[in-house]
This record gives sequence, structure tokens and C-alpha cells, in this order.
Amino acid sequence: MKKFTKVMKALSDPTRVKILKMLQRKQMCVCEIQTALGIAQSTASKHLKILEEAGLATYKKAGLWVNYTLADGSDSPYASSMLGNLRHWLEDEAEIAELTGRLPEIRREYICRTQPARTQKAWA
Repeated sequence: MKKFTKVMKALSDPTRVKILKMLQRKQMCVCEIQTALGIAQSTASKHLKILEEAGLATYKKAGLWVNYTLADGSDSPYASSMLGNLRHWLEDEAEIAELTGRLPEIRREYICRTQPARTQKAWA
């Protein structure tokens, strides 16, 4: 029953649902999620932690980046079922459509201003 309630509690918050809808479109770092939703980095991180604990999201480190993606649902049949259904749910909601429509413009390279050429020049 604990796995079930974790999934349901995680999905009870509109911000976490928005995060999952964004992660359906692309992997994202915390700074991209923060920017897309207009929330503090600490708030975005707390939401991501809840989604991870529920088995709905996962992350992988890639150099300096921590990339968040949807989980595959293997940790929980409840998470798997909800992720499968969520792919089709809320697609017609104006707020979700507007948010996911802006995702191509939200890029970590611009947000964090960490382009390799600048880093190399700083150390030269």
C-alpha cells in the first residue's frame, strides 16, 4: 500500500504533474524545470525528489549536468500504470499545451551560461 500512496501523493500536486508532462517531451535539468515553471531551484528539487521516491522520475549524471527523465515504471506497477495513462491525459489542457510548447526555447546553455568556449578561455 505504501507504493500506491506515494504515487498518488506525488500526482496530487499540479506542479509535479506539470514536471512529468515536461519530462514526457524531453530530459531536463533542474535549471530548465525551474525556468519553465517560474519556481525556485530548491522548490523544483523538492518536487523532483518526491517524484523520484514515487518511482515516477529518475536522473542520471552526465558530467556537470543532472538529467531528469521519466522513470520506466519498473520499481512500481502503480507508477508504471500512471505514467502510461498520463501520456494521454491533460494533452488538451491549455496550461499544459502552453508549457510544453515553450520547452524548445528553454535550454540549459542559455540559462546557466556554461558554454565550453567561455570555460576554456577563463582557464587560459
